[in-house]
Parts: sequence; structure tokens; C-alpha cells
Amino acid sequence: MALDETTPNPLPRQAMKAELLDAETELALAYAWRDKQDVEALHRLITAYMRLAISMASKFRRYGAPMNDLIQEAGLGLMKAAEKFDPDRGVRFSTYAVWWIKASIQDYVMRNWSMVRTGSTSAQKSLFFNMRRVQAQLERQAESEGVELDRHKLHQMIAEEIGVPLRDVEMMDGRLSGADFSLNAVQSADEDGREWIDALEDDSEQAAEMVEASHDTRQLREWLILALNGLNDRERFIVRERKLRDEPRTLESLGSELGLSKERVRQLEAAAFQKMRKSLEGQSREVQHFLV
Repeated sequence: MALDETTPNPLPRQAMKAELLDAETELALAYAWRDKQDVEALHRLITAYMRLAISMASKFRRYGAPMNDLIQEAGLGLMKAAEKFDPDRGVRFSTYAVWWIKASIQDYVMRNWSMVRTGSTSAQKSLFFNMRRVQAQLERQAESEGVELDRHKLHQMIAEEIGVPLRDVEMMDGRLSGADFSLNAVQSADEDGREWIDALEDDSEQAAEMVEASHDTRQLREWLILALNGLNDRERFIVRERKLRDEPRTLESLGSELGLSKERVRQLEAAAFQKMRKSLEGQSREVQHFLV
């Protein structure tokens, strides 16, 4: 459960008191977890680097997310790093964990920034977290040089600086500039103005479609009954037991009851389906796929 801003979070205080691991101890703990699934070693490793996770979480406060939630997401990233870490690669765990912690926090921020998905590709994520900083830097530089930048030129420069397509910059600028609004908002200031939700197309089944579907179902049922009536008693029994029961019977069980071999029951079933198919095709070729 996520904590809100008013709920005291003991994690920062605990993290500040955690031990500092040297490279040898860190490596030993990583091996103990990977090779022996030593939960105590995992807990010690994560606790030691929770300080790092909290420090990284604090850098994302400007995006408006509750600090406690950011810390939780950072902790999830840290645990994911511990799960994936390979001590044989000769990399410090802290260096490896930074990527997972940052990715976890960024995903959380982007998920909660807007009801509309803000970005999914690596280029869009880079834009989300760097666009405003790069834009301010370019605007300050242009101002100091006495250069006027129109919106299109600024977008081009941002795209070149970050290394992303221009269309992504334009898209992200629009998403970051606008805010979510309620579909229940009134379209105009008039007292009788309709809400935006009233302008959405109703994708539920319409009355005409319901009547048509009911008619088709009734017609198909009549054709199937007619096709079944064209079978002899044994064929009708086999079809009913094989296709019309909630739990269809096996060829073996029907063969035992009818005193026939499994192969003979299969032949009778195939012959019955062929008769029904011809009957249905005589009514409408559109329904023959029901017996494929």
C-alpha cells in the first residue's frame, strides 16, 4: 500500500543508519543470494543500498509525485536489481542498481503523469525527462545571443540536442503543455451546454444490431434442428453426445455403449456431420462453417 505525504516514513532514517559495504562484502552477499538463495544476504544487500535508492527518488520530486511513493518505487527497482545482478561480471552492485532504480522511478512517474500514456519508446522517455531542461538551456543561450526562436525552430533544436525525431518533440510538447480534463466538463458556458462525453460515439450494441442478431440466432437454431432431424436415431445420438453436451463423451465410451469399435463410431460421426452439412448448405452457404 502506498503511503501518502502525511504518513511518516521510517525508511529514510533507517537507510541513514545502514552499513556501508566494501567491495568484498558486497560480492560475498551477492554470491550468497545468487547461489544459495540466502534471504538474509539479500536483505542486507538491499538495506545497505536503500540510501542510494532514496537519494535517487528525491531527484524526481519536481514531477509532483508523493515522495513516499517515489521511495517505494525506488525500492522496487533496487530489489529488481538484486534479483538480476550477476556478480561474475565484475561490476559493483551499486553501479548496476542505479539503472534499475532509475527505470522503476521513471516508469512510475510517467504512468501517473497523465491518464493518457505519455511515452513508451526510449526516445519518448528521454524527451519526457529532458525536454524542459534542454528547452530552457536553448532559450537562455538564444537570449544571450540576441536570437529569436520560433516554436518550430526551438523544436528542431531540441530534437537535434536530444537526438530524437522532430515529430516526437512536437508530440511531447503538446502532452506536457496540456492537462487532463473531465469528460463531464461542459463544452460551452451555456447553462444547457452538453458535456464532452455526450459527443463520444456509443460503441455498445445498438437496437438494430440486437434485433438482427436475435433473428439470425433463431434462424440458425431452426436450420440446425432441421439438419438433426434428417439423421437416424443412432447418428443423432452420437452427435448429441459428442457435440451438444457440456462435457462431450469420448469415442471409446460411445463405442462401449453402442457395442461398436472406436473407429466405427468415428465413421458414423463423420457421416452424420456430412449429412448435416449438406442440409445446412441447402439452407444457406453462410452457415456451413459451423460443422468444420
